[in-house]
Amino acid sequence: MAEAQNIPVGSTTTGSIAVAAESTVATRMSAPPSFDVADFPVPHGREEEWRFTPLERLKGLHDGTAKADGALKAEIDAPDGVTVESVGREDARIGKAGTPVDRVAAQAFSSFEKATVVSVPKEQVLTEPVRVTLHGEGGTTFGHTVFDVGAFAEAVIIIDHTGDAVRAANVDFLVGDGAKVTVVSVQDWDDTAVHVSQHNALIGRDASFKSVVVTFGGDVVRLHPRVSYAGPGGEAELFGLYFTDAGQHQEHRLLVDHNVPHCKSNVVYKGALQGDDAHAVWIGDVLIEAAAEGTDTYEMNRNLVLTDGSRVDSVPNLEIETGEIVGAGHASATGRFDDEQLFYLMARGIPQIEARRLVVRGFFAELVQQIGVPDIEERLLAKIEEELEASVA
Repeated sequence: MAEAQNIPVGSTTTGSIAVAAESTVATRMSAPPSFDVADFPVPHGREEEWRFTPLERLKGLHDGTAKADGALKAEIDAPDGVTVESVGREDARIGKAGTPVDRVAAQAFSSFEKATVVSVPKEQVLTEPVRVTLHGEGGTTFGHTVFDVGAFAEAVIIIDHTGDAVRAANVDFLVGDGAKVTVVSVQDWDDTAVHVSQHNALIGRDASFKSVVVTFGGDVVRLHPRVSYAGPGGEAELFGLYFTDAGQHQEHRLLVDHNVPHCKSNVVYKGALQGDDAHAVWIGDVLIEAAAEGTDTYEMNRNLVLTDGSRVDSVPNLEIETGEIVGAGHASATGRFDDEQLFYLMARGIPQIEARRLVVRGFFAELVQQIGVPDIEERLLAKIEEELEASVA
């Protein structure tokens, strides 16, 4: 079953379900996955994977003119037992979770000097998060980070992006059999920053992986979370929250590749937009391969448009290559405030401005609660309040 709902307020919502003998989700890219940047043509904006992206604002990340001339201050706060290494690209863990699928990801792979590998030993249950703070200090940087979580270990990983940067990176998550991993990636860049990153998660047998992506800052942010499974019984939850202001372009492109039997996935992304030329893009691709019998999957994207002049492009896609599944579906909806909710609150004496703020807070509350780290939740709620001061005051 699939649902696609569109309320035309400067937005476009489309979706598709396909039952096919061979994959089209995997072949919509202009070139096959590769670690070599030379295998990808320079995009011109007509390609399916680039048609929404303002290439002229990527500061040369897409065409090879961007040079590594910047500085990024990186700090890693790792609990006892967690190891942090700096390794070369020949390390077997580099690229194991996934291969670059576009030119910028391949450029990032080809351009980094040393990769960082953060390892959690098997069976270790961390009582404190692994915190990675990346603060841009201007210029262009490339990076590659691997989080290797051993079998039956449990970890929370927080990646926090701030400052000013032109940043292209690959981030890999190796989730061992039976492990439980929660990742929170916060994009709270300065308004001038450009951030393009591919996130690859390889989920082991009976393991669980939760990703929470939060995007507020940056001139252009384009993130590409991708999930595949290394064994049956794996579960993936992909949550996202974004608040797109005037002139910002925030793009989240997801792929969940159900390539083995009896795995689950659940995707929920929510965004709010305000101001002229605020542009949010959400692409949700789910592929159920022929071998993935017993799959249970669902994806949803909801957008709340707060002012005129904003645009949303929301495209959920679901491809099924086997009829032996538990369930599969998708939904997308874009609209303004719910008048019934506002009326209910105002009828109980709550002023209109406060009522509108309560509606937005409630819209995001479900996702903020998924983080599970109190100081990060409080910071994000404060950021939402700050955004609301500008949008509904």
